[in-house]
Amino acid sequence: MKIIDGENAILGRVASFAAKSALKGEEVTIVNCNKILVTGSKKNIKENWRKKREMIGSTQKGPKHSRLCEKLVKRSIRGMLSTHRKGKGKNALQRIKCYSKVPESLKNAKKIEMPCSKNKFMQVGEISK
Repeated sequence: MKIIDGENAILGRVASFAAKSALKGEEVTIVNCNKILVTGSKKNIKENWRKKREMIGSTQKGPKHSRLCEKLVKRSIRGMLSTHRKGKGKNALQRIKCYSKVPESLKNAKKIEMPCSKNKFMQVGEISK
């Protein structure tokens, strides 16, 4: 079982690492999802997510995007799985667990820390507001 600490980690790197590990058959748990960083300018990131959320309430039919941090991260991981609709990808996605905080059962467990970026960034917790 791999436990990834999302604090100051980049969303794309966490998602690709988790997807590869899950496809290999390993259980993956991601904690501190609300502190994962999304790179890019804050204006573009907010505008992009705002457009996606406005589609939910309108008469247009489209994908539904949740406001929960852990669901945003899991959806990003799902995007890294090319076969998320078929058996292998579905099983891999079920092996991934995301939490916005550290659960009591994982407090003392060894966590994998992902590298941080010095570029412009925004936390997933800020996007979900």
